[in-house]
Amino acid sequence: MAEILKRNKALAVNPLKASQPVGASLAFLGINRAIPMMHGSQGCTAFGKVYFVRHFREPIPLQTTAMDQVSTVMNADENVIEGLRAVCEKSKPALIGLPTTGLAETQGTDIKRLVKNFYAAHPEYAGIPVVPVNTPDFSGCLESGYALAVKAMLEVLVPQGNHVGKRKKQVNVLAGSFLTPGDIEHVKELIEAFGLRPLVLPDIADSLDGHLTEMESSPVTVGGTPVNDIASMGESIATLVLGNSLYDAADFLKRQTGVPDFRFDCLMGMDAVDSFVTALADISGKPVPEKIERQRAQLQDAMVDSHFMLGFARVAIAADPDLLYGYARLAVEMGCEVVAAVAPARADILNEVPASQVGIGDLEDLELAARRTGAQLVIGNSHAVETARRLGVPLLRAGFPQYDLLGGHQRLWVGYRGTRQSLFDLANMLAEHGHHEPEPYVSIYHRGVRHATSAAGGKH
Repeated sequence: MAEILKRNKALAVNPLKASQPVGASLAFLGINRAIPMMHGSQGCTAFGKVYFVRHFREPIPLQTTAMDQVSTVMNADENVIEGLRAVCEKSKPALIGLPTTGLAETQGTDIKRLVKNFYAAHPEYAGIPVVPVNTPDFSGCLESGYALAVKAMLEVLVPQGNHVGKRKKQVNVLAGSFLTPGDIEHVKELIEAFGLRPLVLPDIADSLDGHLTEMESSPVTVGGTPVNDIASMGESIATLVLGNSLYDAADFLKRQTGVPDFRFDCLMGMDAVDSFVTALADISGKPVPEKIERQRAQLQDAMVDSHFMLGFARVAIAADPDLLYGYARLAVEMGCEVVAAVAPARADILNEVPASQVGIGDLEDLELAARRTGAQLVIGNSHAVETARRLGVPLLRAGFPQYDLLGGHQRLWVGYRGTRQSLFDLANMLAEHGHHEPEPYVSIYHRGVRHATSAAGGKH
């Protein structure tokens, strides 16, 4: 069990985290025809929108209640009600996500009461669900905000009942924030290979995978989980929970519907993927397809090929808790040593990270720990580029945001295929930047033997 080191600074010197409102908005962007509307100033929303556009390289529908100086001091309730009315009237979304920001939370906004007031003032929009969620950006991180939004959607959209198995092939998937659109697409392929139908919440693989449409622009999301499908989650035969951060949401869904669930902290590494594939075989009652068994054999071969480079490599990781756990577990399985680990916020899963210590902090904390412990490689988002440069080691870009290289948002990390590619990339980076092999052993008698042989030759 890792020792958790608390923050010892009053500020972030080199910020690592993305905020809770950004995480909540990301979850809402995985719903079809949805609009996230942050309750805060225009700057709060603009900052999040820049993050999303640079990471996904797509137009992002994101609205704001536009709190100004007067409404911040006096009362911003009318901003919320009027903002919801305007969005419903002009865009006619299937769902509106309403995360708060630090400004609204400091003011003390009762966001759930405001949603009730909106429906009372505008009953004509009762058919458009509004999902309020408290996500102050002065606490937590992207992962926790995302998890809070997923739970809030379940609370609003999933009715209580006991209809387990009515849809005999449907499997719920609660997809954690550590999964990329490429990851979720692959997870759906694995589930479909067993003859099952995945219902993913939220499904950013369908809305943020980077595809061209006939529309020039859209005020709402294009693709994602249909709102009507979410209401049917209580009729599924099982729920697959991907990510420790979603366990609270999974607890609610299980209490609400009675649908049994299978929980996975990560999907990276042989053991983790084996557990996931075994669960699919148990749920479907079908044997593992030959194609998936071949992917497993390919991963085994990659492990054999790369373990010479990865064995005893010293790795530093900076990421949100679920992501940090997944990378650390994969690294240790391959014989690496996690010598520095930093997360932006506390989470239960950090206790299970295979490292001696996990710091709660920023990229400055990671840099100091990595320098002190002699890290040979850094895993982190694009904010860690300068950190890796100063350390003189390579950076494997992972997490959110990634804005300095193309394709990071679509990359596959999970499953046998994703794990295999990760091992190749890690090994190649170490090889390219000079892997430190153990010093060869030289006998203390070697020099004396050589000199004696030379002397004997001279006498002859």
